[in-house]
Amino acid sequence: MLTFVTTNPGKVAEAEEYLGAVEQFDFDYTEVQADTLGEVAAHGARQAHRATGEPVIVDDAGLFVDAFDGFPGPYSSYVEDTVGVERVWRMTEPEDDRGAAFKTVIAYCDGEGFEATPEPVDRERRGQDLSADERGAATTDEQVDGEDLPVKLFEGSVPGEIVAPRGDQGFGFDPIFEHDGTTFAEMDTAEKNAVSHRGRALAKLAEWLETSERLE
Repeated sequence: MLTFVTTNPGKVAEAEEYLGAVEQFDFDYTEVQADTLGEVAAHGARQAHRATGEPVIVDDAGLFVDAFDGFPGPYSSYVEDTVGVERVWRMTEPEDDRGAAFKTVIAYCDGEGFEATPEPVDRERRGQDLSADERGAATTDEQVDGEDLPVKLFEGSVPGEIVAPRGDQGFGFDPIFEHDGTTFAEMDTAEKNAVSHRGRALAKLAEWLETSERLE
């Protein structure tokens, strides 16, 4: 069975829509500070697999604001805690470009080898010169105690724009992120899951698991 390392039961419920039965595991892995979501998720997946010995997935998500060259991105939680959602909106209010995207990267690790698709990510480049589609299915490798721990990365993204806060659903930056005329905070769980960046990453993961027969 696949183990989802998260403290959020809502994420598990969403994952089960794509993956079937998923076991939740509350594990306090080290969340490294890094320039990409993939690095953070991959590090957590390796730690979690070493702790469980089972196939695991770990996700990391962030808000990428076009006017700020993608910031806060992987630093979204820190910015939410220190700057606040309202102030992020105020910072973008004078900008002509209020485009943004919510992105999720899901990292899969089972301790076994698998073919990189489409190519291994060079740790020095960290996937920055790969296309979004390539990064969404890239493999990273790390030597841990003399053992390779490949990690498969799956990215999901939903476009939108930054607006004045609306709605009282969701969490984080949901009130200021508008997709197709509605903020995430104005959507109920079913509506949000239907367009979710996490859901799009989970769909890619589910397709790969099925075609690769990893969990047979």
